[in-house]
Amino acid sequence: MDHPPSRTTSSDGLKETWRHALVLSFQTLGVVYGRLSTAPLYVFGTIQTKDFKSNEIAYEYFSFIFWTLTVVSLLKYTFIVLRADDNGEDVPVPSACVITVCLFILQHYVYMYRFVRNINKDRWKSLGSILLCTAGSETMFTDLGHFPKRSIKITFVCLIYPVLILCYAGQAAFISKHWNGPENFNHLSESIPKHLRHVFILLSLLASAVGSQATIPASFSIINQCRALSCFPRVKVIHTSDKRHGQVYIPDVNWLLMALSLSITLGFHDITRIANAAGMAIVFGMIVTTCMMSLVMALYWEKSLFISGFFLMFFGFVEAVYVSACMLSFHKGAWYLFVLSAVSFTIMLAWHYGTMKKYEFDLQNKVSTEWLTDYSPGLGVSRVPGIGLIYTDIVMGIPAFFSHFITNLPAFHQVLIFVSFKPQPVPCVPPSQRYCVGRVGGKDYRIYRCIVRYGYCDQVRDTDDFEEQIIGSIGEYISLDESDCESLTSPEGRMVIVGTPLLEGHALIPVDDTNLVSGSTNAANNETLAIPVGDLIGRNTPVRRKKVRFLIPESSPRLRESVRDELQELINARESGTAYFLGQSHLTVRNGSNFFKKFLIMAYVFLDKNCREPPVALNIPHAALVEVGMVYII
Repeated sequence: MDHPPSRTTSSDGLKETWRHALVLSFQTLGVVYGRLSTAPLYVFGTIQTKDFKSNEIAYEYFSFIFWTLTVVSLLKYTFIVLRADDNGEDVPVPSACVITVCLFILQHYVYMYRFVRNINKDRWKSLGSILLCTAGSETMFTDLGHFPKRSIKITFVCLIYPVLILCYAGQAAFISKHWNGPENFNHLSESIPKHLRHVFILLSLLASAVGSQATIPASFSIINQCRALSCFPRVKVIHTSDKRHGQVYIPDVNWLLMALSLSITLGFHDITRIANAAGMAIVFGMIVTTCMMSLVMALYWEKSLFISGFFLMFFGFVEAVYVSACMLSFHKGAWYLFVLSAVSFTIMLAWHYGTMKKYEFDLQNKVSTEWLTDYSPGLGVSRVPGIGLIYTDIVMGIPAFFSHFITNLPAFHQVLIFVSFKPQPVPCVPPSQRYCVGRVGGKDYRIYRCIVRYGYCDQVRDTDDFEEQIIGSIGEYISLDESDCESLTSPEGRMVIVGTPLLEGHALIPVDDTNLVSGSTNAANNETLAIPVGDLIGRNTPVRRKKVRFLIPESSPRLRESVRDELQELINARESGTAYFLGQSHLTVRNGSNFFKKFLIMAYVFLDKNCREPPVALNIPHAALVEVGMVYII
């Protein structure tokens, strides 16, 4: 008799969920909020001492900090932007009302009005320093791949936000009592007792180091997303978690960030110039977020134009104020951001443009399967022993580089397998669901297509037995194809998922070379040839030893004669050797193209030659690799 789920079990699961959320909330202190939490070290410190002309000025600056943190960090990012990944909920009305009432109770006298009433150029320029109090707010959203929304919100609302307000309030109170200090008077360090200042300096350095950790993982996440959208060159991405998709580490970007940080530190020699550049980066990031969120509200959440327009106008006005303040310091460090942004945008645009044009060329110049199966024999194309593995990004038709190869060298292997890799947004794809196999043409042509699906933690392209897995999946498909001919015989475009263990005697038997016996079926010599393109024109080839060989069950009534013949032909082809075909593109610009197009293609070619090789090419034996060069006229 089935028992209903007990309340204790449900309670334990709830406790475990909250315990996990609290642990992740603690971890967000350094990874997500490290930069935001260290902002008090330099917000007031980057304001010129001469700007504090009375004790009231400190409270006016604090009022701006208070409202900026509340409106931008708390309201915009915590309660609105984070919900862009939560099926489109708005801010909860009761929560928003409670926060609004509390804010007005706390702000009994609004000093910000005095600041605006007595505004001048110097005071307006100092708003660029006030903006630094929100530095790191954007990491709440960019680090969603590292931590869940619940942990990020709990940490900010319950700890980060109130502690930051108290910290800035304490600094403002100290400055109001010592506003007439000497030039370059450091209010923060002077507020610390003298016998503790060395400890304070050490803790500040450690906090700054931890704070940088908030920006670095966010950069990894953004670049990984850009790479997935074909907007960034190939880089090595290491997934540090098998549970969360977004936890990644990119070594190349890590070194690049180090070089850029050192160049800024050594080049500027001044915290004010660095703050000006940082402020410009922060405010433009906020503007982009506001514009994108207004589109999300109108198009994805399907809110009224009034709501999305109000969001855009309200936050856009707040950010426009800070943009105008930052532009006053353009010549004092903020120009560096524009230079860096221009370089980054050029790299991303060139890579995306080149990738898309290359893919369009492949689609437009691919040939039909009939060209390979029906027309090529009439053109004198011959079949040679062995297996040809053709790696391609397209999953329909024959890639242009392979038809180019056959046109110039009219021969291909007796068994052809078109292999494509398709990433999936999961940690691992089980072997029973990894391979999708189908035929290209009829059975007599012995041409197959295999799509390999893999997760972000799978290393299917780096394993030494990848060839054996492909051959095994083809053998399983052949057995399944015959066992249910009508339902599983797949024309071009339809694939069958293989990988489920078959009954004994239905599939190929993988056997190590050392375990082969003389009486086994098809027991040829223990060494097989790895055949590059030179074999097709009569050139000698090196010999390598296979780890695994395949056998057909000697006596199995379940296998029909046609299946046994096709499996035997697959084994014989594998024994003759395997060649790996890769397309090597050479992009060139069509005559008469404009300068902008020429520049983008030239930049793409430079990046393509100097970034990492495609992952599929990393572990292919050089003796068996055939790279087919082809000119792409864009």
